[in-house]
Amino acid sequence: MTASVGRPRNPAKDVAVLQATRELLVEAGYQGTSVMAIARRAGVGAPTIYRRWPTKESLVEDAAFGHPQPAPLPRPTGELLADLRSWVAVFLDWLADPAIRAALPGLLTAYHRDEQIYERLVLRAEADVRSLMGELLGSALPDLPRTEIAARTDVVFDFLVAATVVRAMTRGLLDRDGFCERTARALRALALATE
Repeated sequence: MTASVGRPRNPAKDVAVLQATRELLVEAGYQGTSVMAIARRAGVGAPTIYRRWPTKESLVEDAAFGHPQPAPLPRPTGELLADLRSWVAVFLDWLADPAIRAALPGLLTAYHRDEQIYERLVLRAEADVRSLMGELLGSALPDLPRTEIAARTDVVFDFLVAATVVRAMTRGLLDRDGFCERTARALRALALATE
């Protein structure tokens, strides 16, 4: 058993850094949100930030995607269209958050340069949610084999993510209800499609 070296970390500094990052993303965009600007706003030194987050991308991911948490995803009700509409609304409302909208373009550029960054985000945020989508489709399509449910889940989930990301980045919540309805109908058509 070994004792930890140095002073224990102050959780209040983590909160201050994440809040400063979110504020700067909204005010200055991804490019204007530098580690030095975050440190100044949070009242900490840059080394404090780099001890907690090795890169700007990892800090922005935590600030944008770690808070606020999206609303809980609905459990299957037996009404596939209504369930999918609820899923679209949860995704759109979360992604249209101003800090997330500001973070996404810069993070997409970083993901293009380094696929491992994207894979880390996928492992962190997507696996459990994709599994819940599989449960939803499995309950709506009980006669299909698991392999077919898995294949349809991938298509429906990827379409849901792509549609809501693009919509959140370009139009935000404008015509939210209409978008949710149209997208849910498209997702249902994909889920029910036959060869």
